[in-house]
Amino acid sequence: MPVSKCLKKSEPLWREWEKKAQKNGPRRQVYAVNGDRYLGEWKDNMKHGKGTQIWKKKGAIYEGDWKFGKRDGYGTLSLPDPETGKYRKVYSGWWKGDKKSGYGIQFFGPKEYYEGEWCGSQRSGWGRMYYSNGNIYEGQWRNDKPDGEGMLRLKNGNRYEGYWQRGLKNGSGRFFHLDHGQLFEGFWVDDVAKCGTMIDFGRDEAPEPTQFPIPKIKLLDPDIVLEEALATFKNTQED
Repeated sequence: MPVSKCLKKSEPLWREWEKKAQKNGPRRQVYAVNGDRYLGEWKDNMKHGKGTQIWKKKGAIYEGDWKFGKRDGYGTLSLPDPETGKYRKVYSGWWKGDKKSGYGIQFFGPKEYYEGEWCGSQRSGWGRMYYSNGNIYEGQWRNDKPDGEGMLRLKNGNRYEGYWQRGLKNGSGRFFHLDHGQLFEGFWVDDVAKCGTMIDFGRDEAPEPTQFPIPKIKLLDPDIVLEEALATFKNTQED
């Protein structure tokens, strides 16, 4: 008696093509319609793991970690230099959800860069900024600007230590005029000193000392006078 066998039901050809098109694990370069290309690991058709993305329009290159289609983890972003055409590092650090987040270094130019904390691709938290003019700010940041306690050291050695708001000196602070040997301690509003006291500070060692020393205040209690002036100013601001 002849034995009959059931034939296996074959899947449609398009389903086989679909399986092959699914991107999982390491892949060779995958090109997008706009010319962008990616080389690296995939998961469920999304960039996931280690990989390199090249954007055709700006020529930008990202090398680092990915998570479900977004830059997430540690990575480096580079751009071509408009003058030399060579690639220069723009940012190196941590990412979350396609935005700079955590510790990272951003290069704004050959002599200008920031190293510190980020949140949502903005400088936020503690950080140090090196400016092209030689100034250095170190302290707290918020919304991409100095905000909170911080110190600004100028190229000539003078420095401000105190509070900041929206990138400007705001609140109590001290300004060391080391070139003239003087120290101002007082209260600032939007980068302008409103009230305070000035004393000689290291005048004998200053490179350009003032012609005459500051005379001593003959008030019985200069601190109380300053506090009253400061309180009056604050009340005026609130009104």
